Amino acid sequence: MARELEVRREQDLPATPEQVWDAVATGAGNLGWLYPMEVEPRVGGKATRGDSTVVAWEPPHHFAVRATQDGGFSNTLTYRIEPADGGASHLRMGIHWVHTGVVDDTWNWDTKADAAEKHVDFYQHSLPEYLRHFAGRPAVYVRAARGESTEDPADFAALCRRLGLDDAAVGDRLSLDLPGTDGGSTEVVVDWLSPDFVGLRGPDALYRFFNGSSWNWPIWLGHHLFAEDADEELATKAWNAWLNGA
Repeated sequence: MARELEVRREQDLPATPEQVWDAVATGAGNLGWLYPMEVEPRVGGKATRGDSTVVAWEPPHHFAVRATQDGGFSNTLTYRIEPADGGASHLRMGIHWVHTGVVDDTWNWDTKADAAEKHVDFYQHSLPEYLRHFAGRPAVYVRAARGESTEDPADFAALCRRLGLDDAAVGDRLSLDLPGTDGGSTEVVVDWLSPDFVGLRGPDALYRFFNGSSWNWPIWLGHHLFAEDADEELATKAWNAWLNGA
């Protein structure tokens, strides 16, 4: 029996349709708020999001990619962009998962559905943060993860303490010690704070931390660095050491 999950979100964005299109439908834009995904700009083109194919390409209004996996699983990511007053835009996005294969206890459908809903909300928050503060700036994406999964919320709580987030709230400012910078630090603003995710915005970065214990996954981070001298290899090495306690 097929199972389906659909997540839909709408939001107003502080950017023109062309700027939103560049953010969601190009490789350079995706680096600034989502994750690396190069896009071949045509229907039938490839996208580096699993085994993905572009199924809608109507700049700057309609973009969609569909990914398929073994076992009867597919998902389609869709963006529809409309102009709004004052040079702004209205975005309607949706993700549609379909699984036509056997869904047994190893599939953990409810866990995947919960994770999908929450990750969509976090990423859709990061999009206007990027458009408002960093649109058009080249980005370096840094990802690091712990090697082991965890079910213990205390693990992410300990990470939050290392970040100085005790008693913090969205909008608070704090100093973040940056790994690999010989004691350098920067002032950041807490732009998202929940049991599942932490978002910090610096003058040249969006720092994103993901609580894998919510779904028995590893704790991980995915940062977007906009400084002209950002080095992906060095930053990844430094943040990986930081995350794993070295």
